Amino acid sequence: MTNRKSGDFLDLVERLANRVPGVAQVFLWLSLVVVIASVVVSLAGAEAIHPATGEAIRAKNLLGAEHIRRLLTEMPKTFTDFPPLGTVLTIMLGIGIADRSGLIGAAVGGFIQRAPARLLPFAVVFAGIMSSIAADAGFLIIPPLAAAIYAAAGRHPVAGVAAAYAGVSGGYSANLLITSLDPLLAGLTQAAAQIMDPALEVLATANWFMMAALVPLLSIGGAFVSTRIVEPRLGQWTAPSGFEAPGVDCASVRERRALRRTGWVAVALLAIILALTLPENAVLRDPETGSSAPFFQAIIAILTLSLGLLGLTYGYAAGTIRSSGDAVKMAERTVSDMALYIVIVFVAAHFIALFTWSNLGVLIAIGGGTLLQASGLGPGPLLVALILFCGLINLFITSASAKWALLAPIFVPMFMLVGLPPELTQGAYRVGDSFTNILAPTMVYLPLVLAVAVRYVPSFTLGRMIATMVPYAMMIFCIGTLLLLGFLALNLPLGPGQALASLQAPG
Repeated sequence: MTNRKSGDFLDLVERLANRVPGVAQVFLWLSLVVVIASVVVSLAGAEAIHPATGEAIRAKNLLGAEHIRRLLTEMPKTFTDFPPLGTVLTIMLGIGIADRSGLIGAAVGGFIQRAPARLLPFAVVFAGIMSSIAADAGFLIIPPLAAAIYAAAGRHPVAGVAAAYAGVSGGYSANLLITSLDPLLAGLTQAAAQIMDPALEVLATANWFMMAALVPLLSIGGAFVSTRIVEPRLGQWTAPSGFEAPGVDCASVRERRALRRTGWVAVALLAIILALTLPENAVLRDPETGSSAPFFQAIIAILTLSLGLLGLTYGYAAGTIRSSGDAVKMAERTVSDMALYIVIVFVAAHFIALFTWSNLGVLIAIGGGTLLQASGLGPGPLLVALILFCGLINLFITSASAKWALLAPIFVPMFMLVGLPPELTQGAYRVGDSFTNILAPTMVYLPLVLAVAVRYVPSFTLGRMIATMVPYAMMIFCIGTLLLLGFLALNLPLGPGQALASLQAPG
């Protein structure tokens, strides 16, 4: 059972958020607010100096002729260039064939038969966190798969969506392995640190110890929140009229044979992918640097083709697909289910474009950073303040690299002056960048996650989604902050080769 006080608080959050209209309408209203704010702030002559470039940043009036012309002439481009749109629609073609052929249902059935029910939330959150090794692919695969697993297990599928979203989005920065985010942030941190010390180097492994430690802690915390707070609050799930859930009965001889054949094809596909990636001159390696960057850039295409081929293999073997036309119809039905998502993306893409063109996000970040710099707080409170500040900014600018490119030149040198190494400042940023991801209306994958929830509960609202994710956000903040302060108190390095904090200002 949920704690009464926490339940009342979440009910209040849900009631307040439900007064807000649907997601598409929310983005429309936010766009109007941005336009009005851009006029007011630009007329006030607000400007700030970009800490990295020294350039004067001024607010742009979105009602000026230039921006009205840009909005109208670039409208199709703004929509089609929205980063997740092509990615989501592409991979959903593969997922649709794998799902409607019965492959995902059969695989889910096998999973449910073998996995202890009490470990299901832990497994979903853990899988979501670790999915960041494949960049954003986890956003597209883990939430719908978790919903299907929960539904098949007789549990509320939205609880599966929430646990998956908490892991994929809230735990995006954590991983047992080094991901593409690590060198990206480390490069920005090093550039900022060299303002104070030109010889200083920040490694890609700068936060590895802390990020790896967060994986089991967040998985356990996420499982606790899901089991003790989210699922009891959601109650019992009843499938809506006409709902088609993936089947999970894989007891027939034909289905078991189809799964075995699909498994052999999966092994062959893995061997092909490794052959295209591992050798020195492999196709999916950069011919000049030898890096595996092309593999990560191709991960969505690889997943789409692999899921489609595995779905076809299973479908032909199980008898759910008898011709290529059946597979095409499966893909068509999947895309038709994405209609709401496409409408939301159209509005969201233009809101984010307007917000970017106005320069309001940059001004907010620079102004807030300047106030924090002048606060005179000690090392521990400074780190907590940075976490909270980044969490606030993250509601408006969710790109981890874009925010850190702006904030690192402010905070890294400032914290070095009180004896905090750049790696520790970067660690604080990563905690702050994570815990509000699941609450940010500007998160580009929120419409997809909400669409998955609505598929199982048609009346599910944005307000209920936010209320559902609040406990996860609080958990991520508490665990991440306490772990970081623990490293600080014990003077432990956050990664190999890191200098320890002296807690003393130089000179």
